[in-house]
Amino acid sequence: AWTVERPRGDTAGCTFCHTSSEERCSTCHQRHQFDPRVARRAEQCKTCHWGKDHRDWEAYDIGLHGVVYQVNKWKPEQFDFSKKLSDADYVGPTCQYCHMRGGHHNVQRFGTVYTSMGMSMADRGAPIWNEKRDRWVSVCDDCHSPRFAREQLQALDEAVKDAGLKYRETFKVAEDLLVDGVLDPMPKDLCPDWSGQHLWSLKIGAYHDGEAYGGKTGESGEFRMSNCTDVERLCFESVGYFQTYIYKGMAHGSWNDATYSDGSFGMDRWLVNVKQNASRARRLATLEKKVGITWQPEEFWKTGEWLDELTGPYIVKNHPGKTIFDLCPDPGWLDTHHAPAE
Repeated sequence: AWTVERPRGDTAGCTFCHTSSEERCSTCHQRHQFDPRVARRAEQCKTCHWGKDHRDWEAYDIGLHGVVYQVNKWKPEQFDFSKKLSDADYVGPTCQYCHMRGGHHNVQRFGTVYTSMGMSMADRGAPIWNEKRDRWVSVCDDCHSPRFAREQLQALDEAVKDAGLKYRETFKVAEDLLVDGVLDPMPKDLCPDWSGQHLWSLKIGAYHDGEAYGGKTGESGEFRMSNCTDVERLCFESVGYFQTYIYKGMAHGSWNDATYSDGSFGMDRWLVNVKQNASRARRLATLEKKVGITWQPEEFWKTGEWLDELTGPYIVKNHPGKTIFDLCPDPGWLDTHHAPAE
């Protein structure tokens, strides 16, 4: 979704990992070499697993385990990469040691919880996840006590719960602006989103019902990272970037990521910014009403040279009255709840 929201040339980096590299042996077992000793090194994951919205490498690299790895990785007696992962005896864990336990190639088997890179609000300590939590503890107790491992998982849970408080408050401020009609511009005043619709970008997964959000009851909006209000962008970055920093940082022992490097501190700043934007918008709307000004959004929100490159305007121009869900109605291709095609 984030790829087709932007011009094709903008997303070369997305395409490199998500099409060129995904699910190929040669992504980790380098082509022309295919040496398991190379694939067992933590840096092999670095090409794809880093960056603002999936900060795995940074969280590991500057965390406790990553420092142990970087200091000792050239010493065969500390990291013997000639051994299979099932036989590995490392002084500290690599990405592969934890996430590919014993050489298992289903990396997500050792994710903490399947919740969209930490952005979804879920009770990670709920009984439904007991088996997965026990599996994690079985990895940690190679070096630590099970009690210590469970304490770390609980610390992760508490940090994510606190982030959820800021997540919900930030989105509620933005939602109230939209419902009160003082969000500038409103969804109807924007270039259509990548699906060819004018739904509010934060109306995700049909969480909000009602025509105030654009569209019909049950229809879902699509995240916009660009060509939207500053308030919506701040909401997106708060959960898509900063909450992910908190989740990844706590999961990888990177306290700096979880706190100072735009983790919890970043969510604080973005919540304040959204509140300031909301206060300013409401004061301005009150003044305009008092002096009789009817504000009309600028045309640049709807048109522009680079906007013509987007999927949404293409659909509106070439398939009037249709959305991408009418043109590609297979219900399995997206996991959000969109209205069924006619």
